[in-house]
Formats: sequence, C-alpha cells, structure tokens
Amino acid sequence: MKWFGVLGLVTLSECLVIIPLMKIKSMRENLREGNMLKDYLDRYPHSRAHRAEQRPGPALSLEPMRNYLDLAYIGIISIGTPPQEFKVVLDTGSADFWVPSIYCSSPACARHKVFNPLLSSTFLVSGRPVNVAYGSGGMSGFLAYDTVKIGGLMLVAQAFGLSLQEPGSFMEYAFFDGILGLSYPSLGLQGTTPVFDNLWIQGLISQNLFAFYLSSKGEKGSVLMLGGVDPSYYSGELHWVPVSKLAYWQLAMDSISMNGEIIACGSGCQGIIDTGTSLLTGPRQSVLNIQKIIGARASHDGEHVLDCDTVHSLPDIVFTINGVTYPVPASAYIQKSDLHICYTNFEEGMDNSTDPEIWVLGDVFLRLYFTVFDRANNRIGLAPAV
Repeated sequence: MKWFGVLGLVTLSECLVIIPLMKIKSMRENLREGNMLKDYLDRYPHSRAHRAEQRPGPALSLEPMRNYLDLAYIGIISIGTPPQEFKVVLDTGSADFWVPSIYCSSPACARHKVFNPLLSSTFLVSGRPVNVAYGSGGMSGFLAYDTVKIGGLMLVAQAFGLSLQEPGSFMEYAFFDGILGLSYPSLGLQGTTPVFDNLWIQGLISQNLFAFYLSSKGEKGSVLMLGGVDPSYYSGELHWVPVSKLAYWQLAMDSISMNGEIIACGSGCQGIIDTGTSLLTGPRQSVLNIQKIIGARASHDGEHVLDCDTVHSLPDIVFTINGVTYPVPASAYIQKSDLHICYTNFEEGMDNSTDPEIWVLGDVFLRLYFTVFDRANNRIGLAPAV
C-alpha cells in the first residue's frame, strides 16, 4: 500500500532520516584471496547458523553463532563529545552495540578504530562486564554510556560495550570496527536499552520503524531509513507479514520452490530477515538438496561452485511468504568472483532440534526486496526494490 499522499510525502521528507550505507569487501573474499578460507571454515564450520538457547546470565550476550563472514554493508556512527567515528554493522540479527576501545589487547583491535574514553566529556562508565559470544570466538569488555550520533540524530547516555578482547579470527579480517544491533531488545544485554529503542524513547523519530534498501545495480545507493519510509525506493505495494517471534525479525514462510515444485520448507518453516549476513542459510539437508538440484559441487575449500556458463539457464528459487511469492533469480543466488569462478550463495546452517527448519534471508534476498521493520505493529513489510 502507498503510505502517503502528496502532503504526506512533504511531512515524510521532514522527519525521515536516511543513513547511507557503504558496500565493503567481505571477510570471505579477504580470506579467499589470502588462501586462508579453507582453514577458517575447517575451524568454524556453519558458525553463522542461528540457534535457540537459554541465555546464560546478565553479563553474557549470546549472539546467533555468526561471524559475519559474508557481510557487505556497513554504516558510520559516532560516539562521544567531541565525536569519534566508527564503521559498524547495522545488524537486524542482534541487539548489542559495541566498538573497540583503547584498552583492547587483541591483535584485531590494532587494525581498527578504537574509542578513547579520555577524549569524551560525556563519557560514563558502569564497570559492568560485557561478554558477547560468537561462533569464532567472543568479545569481552565493559559497559559504558555516552552520546551517540547516528544519521544526525543525537542519543544521550546510550549504553554500549567497549572491548578489551576480541576474537582475532572474527575481527582481524573485517572492514568494520563494531556491531550495532537492530533486533528486539530480548536479544541484547539485560538491563540496557538498544539504540533503535532509545531513538523512539527519546523522541528522535516520528514513527517506530526503520527500513533497509540494499542497492544492487540501481542508481540509488544503499541506505538505512529511520522513522519513516520513502516509497520511491520500491515498486508496487508493501506486503505485511507478522513477526512470529519477538526476538529476531522472524516470520513464517509457506514454502521454497523451483519450477513450481517445492524443494524445501514443504510443511512451512521459519525465516529470519537479517542484514548482518549476506547468504541464504538453511537446514543442512535442505541446502545440500538445493546445491544438487542446481548442479553445484563442493570445492576443495569447502564452498560450493558450479559452471558459470550454466547460470543463465537456472530457474528462480521462489520463497512464498504469507501467500506472496518472492522469486530469487540465479543472478542473485550465484556469485561470480574476480577469478571467474561461480559460487552459490546458499550455506548450510546448524541443525536445531527445537526449531528444525529455520532459514536466514540475508542480503541476497534484501537486495531484491525493500524491507520495512515495523516495531509499532510487530510486522515486516516487503516490496520489490527499484
């Protein structure tokens, strides 16, 4: 549906905050170019898969076993007075917010911008320890509060983590400094308020929602929209889907099909819309079945490759969500490297007995479909991106 008429668009332009996103080289590409990818994948197999697990305690934040290996988009925020800038993952698959500190002793911190509390007149320290567990290691540090600026909006006394140690294999090859989570607060550190929630609480945005546009080849650049939606970034109508679990941005999917035949999610399944990953991740057996159908084979480094000449003949893979079909063409689910090798953009997740079929729809999907994350109504809006 179109949200606004002409007058609405005028009002929207006054309250909508648009944050440009930068496309970066992924860690997978860096590791691949350095001939280190096989060793990494052997050490951390399927480390990006989500899993359901009881949170161990207030000082530990358990991330969804990911390492952001294929992350491609980041944003710039600043912390402190005067502001210190950082490149962060704007991640709908987590809720925590942390950056490296000058006190960090890990080699990974030497490669990134670090926050210096001594230079900020608005800095407050809590002394509370913070630990964030990832599939390839963990970040440990302490909780602090300071002024945070995102897209021109100034948050006062925002909670965030400052690292003392970081997982080297995770962060050492990353082109970003830290993580800024945009999921529901239940995934975050207990007793803290995430950034987006504070934007609403402090009255800095006019609508309790945000949206992502991830550019592929269009004229428009990739952006995060806060507090409103610009309809010029999508075509047709937004189709709304209820959030099925208020933790991740999770929804119910009807099926996954190819050429009219169901190839996965035959009895329905769950999907997570996740800007913090790039690939399409699913249950191991389902993904292996799709790899076989499209003719992909396992390579020596543990990835799946196929003949680039066959890509144009491969059919769409169709995700049906709430009765609406969302085709993903081969040009999206196959990636051609600079070495003219074609890799599939599917990855096996970790089998989960509590939720046996759960898929993660990352940037491969989001580049095709403009996505609105509506916290006011606990729903997700999808429409073809322009």
